[in-house]
Formats: sequence, C-alpha cells, structure tokens
Amino acid sequence: MKVIFIKDLKGQGKTGEEKNISDGYAKNFLIPKGYAIEATAANLNDYKGKKDSQEFKKQQEIEHAKALEESLKDIKLTISAKGGDNGKLFGSITSKEIAAKLKNDFKIDIDKKKFVLPDGIKNVGVCTVDIKLYPGITGKLTVNVISE
Repeated sequence: MKVIFIKDLKGQGKTGEEKNISDGYAKNFLIPKGYAIEATAANLNDYKGKKDSQEFKKQQEIEHAKALEESLKDIKLTISAKGGDNGKLFGSITSKEIAAKLKNDFKIDIDKKKFVLPDGIKNVGVCTVDIKLYPGITGKLTVNVISE
C-alpha cells in the first residue's frame, strides 16, 4: 500500500514522503495513529494544497518581517526614567516598557519576548536593541534613554 507520511516516524519516513508499506502495518498502525494517510489521488491533491498554503503563509510572514525591519531602522524611541547623577538608572528599562512605548508612539505591536535584552538597559544614553522578527531576520531599534 502506498502512503504519505504526515508526521515523522523514526526509521519509517519523514513528513511529506511517499512510501510503499505493507498493508497490515499501514491499516493497523500508521493510519489509525495519524502518522500517514493513504496515497490516493484526492489525498495527494489535498496534501499538496495544504503544503502550498503553508508555504504561502510562511512567505507572507517573511515579507512582513522584512518590512517591519525596514521601518524599525528609521525609528528612534525616547524613554525617560529616574536616574542618578553618574549616568546610571534606578532600576532598568525592560523589554516590556520598550514594547509598550513602541505600541503607544508608533502603533507597532511587537511581543516583548522578541526583544534581545538580557538584563535591560541600565544606563542613560543611546542604545541599540535587537528584535528577533523571524528566524534569520533581526531588526534593530535605537532607544534613547534620558534621565528625569
């Protein structure tokens, strides 16, 4: 019986792969457990359509991430915080605060988990913050921290 694997199964096949498998193994294990579907013309066409749809969505996300990366280059975000005379802040500026300020001022909504800011910003001055928009696409945001 010819089947299309819809999940990876170690030693048998990878997702999207077509293979000839014994009838009993396919009917009693692979198909009921959701690892594979029978390779009929309708199933092949349906699987190809789903795969094309996923590829289109992925391409749309990449284009959106690249456009967002370009728009972030021009933005200079200014955040004020309480600080001492020596240029150090009382506390730190976190990714949550940067995301909220970006949303309020520029209407750009980015999840706070995408900011690469391990310890926060602890000093007054200009800082560049990396934002992981998509795997392989990283935007850079300029943040100016001023002391109150």
